[in-house]
Amino acid sequence: SSEVPRLEVVRARSPVPPAQQIVTQVGRGAMGVCSSSPVATPAKVGKPEDPFNNICMLTDSYKVTHHLQYPPGTTKIYSYFECRGGAYKEVCFFGLQYFLKKYMVGQVVTMEKIDQAEAYFKQHFSHPVWGYDEKIFNRAAWEYIAKDLGGYLPVTIKAVPEGTVVPYKNVLFTMENTDPKCFWLTNYLETLLVQVWYPTTVCTQSREQKKVIERYLKETGTPDVIENGLHLFKLHDFGFRGVSSVES
Repeated sequence: SSEVPRLEVVRARSPVPPAQQIVTQVGRGAMGVCSSSPVATPAKVGKPEDPFNNICMLTDSYKVTHHLQYPPGTTKIYSYFECRGGAYKEVCFFGLQYFLKKYMVGQVVTMEKIDQAEAYFKQHFSHPVWGYDEKIFNRAAWEYIAKDLGGYLPVTIKAVPEGTVVPYKNVLFTMENTDPKCFWLTNYLETLLVQVWYPTTVCTQSREQKKVIERYLKETGTPDVIENGLHLFKLHDFGFRGVSSVES
């Protein structure tokens, strides 16, 4: 899609069809992202002090303060991700499992990471005259996750199976908190998971390019290429050397 999709709070939207859901319980006792078999906690990536290995810090700056802005009594936030438009009316959904397994599954919240995040935000949000407001970083809530929930993120994610072709303007995955004390966490995690737009866009564009190749193979009188499966080898990608990171 040429338009970057966003994760937004659900109002009046149709749910993901139950038959096509993959349910991931990211919190304690998490089961398989793509199967019914248990998924082992992934190896920790990078150095312990690496801020890109700290889920407490992988968000937009303004979201750090959102816990102060929800209406009193809020206990549940249910959000969804969709492709809102673009050049193609079909989207090939791909990439969610990578982000879940690398960043969100297992005991990803620790006291050390909370300390690191707080130290950073104190610098980031401090004012030379008015100083720092201790209420900005939701330390008590993160400590609740680390101590009472064992460091597991209390959210549930439902998604269409990766590789599914879905008409645009439909829900691709949803996320909600499973602990009423952690209602703020759902959209705190939006920043990271919205990056699913990138692999989904690459996958969608690759599919559209293959459709063009197949169309012209038929129009130019070479159906035997398709019959023998050789059309699957007509699109060559040397993109690895041209992108900005291994993830890209």
